[in-house]
Amino acid sequence: MPRFYCPAELQTGLTLELAPGPARHVQVLRLQPGDAITLFNHGPDWDGLNTRQGGEFEATVTQMGRSNVQVQIGKHHAIERENTNAVHLAIGMPANERMDWLVEKAVELGVASIQPLMTQRTVLRLSGDRSAKKQSHWQSIAIAACEQCGGNRVPEVHPVMSFDTWLEQNHKLHRAVLSLQEGSVALTQWSGPSMQEPRLFLCGPEGGLSPAEEAAAIAQGFAPVSLGARILRSETAALTALVQASLGA
Repeated sequence: MPRFYCPAELQTGLTLELAPGPARHVQVLRLQPGDAITLFNHGPDWDGLNTRQGGEFEATVTQMGRSNVQVQIGKHHAIERENTNAVHLAIGMPANERMDWLVEKAVELGVASIQPLMTQRTVLRLSGDRSAKKQSHWQSIAIAACEQCGGNRVPEVHPVMSFDTWLEQNHKLHRAVLSLQEGSVALTQWSGPSMQEPRLFLCGPEGGLSPAEEAAAIAQGFAPVSLGARILRSETAALTALVQASLGA
């Protein structure tokens, strides 16, 4: 059954018009009045005040217009498919289309949030309107991936930040930096948090973090952890950490 993120209050019995994005998708799929869809509304704009039920809702298309789609909300299902272990990623943005791919796959694997970073070795340099457009683009990818994979909570893709500015923030999560330096502990042996404690992983771009950046992160309490003897691409490393931590490494 087609699934759509609907950034509106959902309530059984309510009739509403879909937002332009999901409405276009319904029209592209050539759905007709009477066809069933699934809606969910926990997204990056959720205010955290329990004004949304979470889970997902059955819905039925009731009207198709040229540019609008009307649906009636049906039964609510308190279904959550999120990882038990919340894992957040802070990533030195890889170049070309690799960041798009990384966002999509990280959402499919259950990432809690993504922080794009500009580091010393980051090829992709963003600021102003271009930065805002990229963030919006990546957030759209996250929504589409959530619709596809069955997730009911869209992870937030945060605004692009410089590494130094981001590192100055108070990161309360149990945190680690992916490192190739000698003495780094294997992620599978990292014994800091309990399995249920949220984790934050910092991963550099192509070429990794600079020695100064890595040292600064460690000084701020990031544990240097290793993914093994192989040298992985930045996007592969981030996803490997996400999977291992989500499974309780």
